[in-house]
Amino acid sequence: MTPARPTERGDCRPSATADSGGPPPPSGFLGPQATLIHPLTSILEPLEPTKLFPRPQPLEVELGSGDGSFAVQHARLHPGRNLLAVERLLGRLRKIDRKGLRAGLANLRLVRIESSYLLEYLLPRESAFALHVYFPDPWPKRKHRKNRLINARFAELAHRVLMPGGRVYLRTDDEDYFAQMAAVFAAEPHFLQSETPAELSGILTDFERDFVAKGVSTLGAAYQRR
Repeated sequence: MTPARPTERGDCRPSATADSGGPPPPSGFLGPQATLIHPLTSILEPLEPTKLFPRPQPLEVELGSGDGSFAVQHARLHPGRNLLAVERLLGRLRKIDRKGLRAGLANLRLVRIESSYLLEYLLPRESAFALHVYFPDPWPKRKHRKNRLINARFAELAHRVLMPGGRVYLRTDDEDYFAQMAAVFAAEPHFLQSETPAELSGILTDFERDFVAKGVSTLGAAYQRR
């Protein structure tokens, strides 16, 4: 019998919100009243990544960050990269905020918005070094599959926002969704299949820890922009 799937996936639904849940962070030093949550004062104006972080560094984006297990670990391990964690649910975003502040992560920022919306409208062209999408909602019913984040449009947008040589890293526990992911990128001539570094694979998300504990197999893939 297949173990029960955790409820509530990361940010994959179609509506958008600009509610940030807090004031903008100060530049540089993060004091006790600071927050890593970046307030979206407009969902029409593209973000300026260089203004989100105290230092200009390569930008990575996690689409659908859950409880922040990956984002906080990855940002801690790579202080020379900036990480933008994207999450729809405010409660989760505040949890990540607390974790990031406790860890003193000046290279982590958070934004509350739908992943698909941010990718299409708010990330500037060739601004990201990597995109991370881990265990998005699989929408298993056939009539709902149109809602999946990873589709042909996603591949087009990923090509637009990634710099040349940038990578997309994907993980899921759903075999059908994984097959769709592979088909989407196989049909996109601007991407080549790549390898996920062992160090990156070793950073588990909250969902992934649950799956491993219950004996559920997970699948992963990486694709590089030509």
